[in-house]
Amino acid sequence: METNENGGAASSTLDEYLRKRLKPVEGAIPQLTGIEMFGNSIPAANADGDLFEYINFQQRYNIDARIVRANKLAKQYLEPLSDAPAARGSVDTHLHWLKSRPDYTSEEASRYRKAKSSEQLRIAENLQELYTTAGVLLVDAQGHGSIAAKIASTVHDTFHTAMLCELDSNGKTTADVFEIINLRLAHSVSARNALGFDTENNTREIATMVYGEIRPDGLFRFVNFGHPPPLVFSAEYGKFMDIGWNRMVQFPSLGLEIPEDHPDRSRYVSLLLRPNQITNSDLDEITLMSPGDIIFLYTDGVYDGEDEEGRRETEQIFRECNRKPARDICNAVLDYALQKDERLRQAGAPDCIDDKTVFIIKRQ
Repeated sequence: METNENGGAASSTLDEYLRKRLKPVEGAIPQLTGIEMFGNSIPAANADGDLFEYINFQQRYNIDARIVRANKLAKQYLEPLSDAPAARGSVDTHLHWLKSRPDYTSEEASRYRKAKSSEQLRIAENLQELYTTAGVLLVDAQGHGSIAAKIASTVHDTFHTAMLCELDSNGKTTADVFEIINLRLAHSVSARNALGFDTENNTREIATMVYGEIRPDGLFRFVNFGHPPPLVFSAEYGKFMDIGWNRMVQFPSLGLEIPEDHPDRSRYVSLLLRPNQITNSDLDEITLMSPGDIIFLYTDGVYDGEDEEGRRETEQIFRECNRKPARDICNAVLDYALQKDERLRQAGAPDCIDDKTVFIIKRQ
């Protein structure tokens, strides 16, 4: 491929790759009983610092095979220790080590086997719930263009790598996933990581993130890192509801706060203090109570979460469109955001235009 002296063609190809990579196809939309969802994104530049993704567990993972494996391991872990040099798995490996210790007892080995077997049964039960669970990942990297898209891509890759480990060890998403992502965007003291400390101008690459999982009963469980909070539109009252955000947990943007009890805490630069790592009790919950109720997820290119005029105008769109499909509601909000962009251009403030993402979750 030919490039100009500034690498223009190569840059364009990279932008196109990142743009396609960060935008899901419609075939990935989960089909969940009683729930409709749709999202879309419009970049402000060639590449997009916004990322949204449907987490379609049934499509992405072979849940059936995972359940079969967990049940098989539950039985295998109860079998006597093999005398063969090659261990059959992690349980045998641990028991070979345990047997080499002077304080080894067969009772201790039996208790360990039963505990590991029970753990696999729990994993199999957790995996069953994924048949009726759908997730959504929304990331907003600061700025726009290739660098912002690369940051969003890093969050995307880290999330999916962590999820593979989670399903193996827990059979569901736990708070450990989010602590891993948070640490991945933190700045190492030695500045060796890809998104590391800039020794020349002391800047940081910033990304916000919200991840949530929705179930057929309308329960939405989520975690928020510095992202504008979700809005909940009530079909019955025709407005966004006050759901007490001051009582909910919101962490700073990814990478800014490393917990004091993390073993690698001294290896990263932390701008804020948090005494403990995230636990499942730090995840918040919203429930869509009635048909037509909507959870509205967005990035600040659409609405910054604080502007009262923007809230009123957006609320009016939902009031007019809430009976329509999620796709139509999403497109109506994006059309409104594009109109705001035009006003910014006319006001001579095109630099204020940002990437725009809207994600709609509607109870049918």
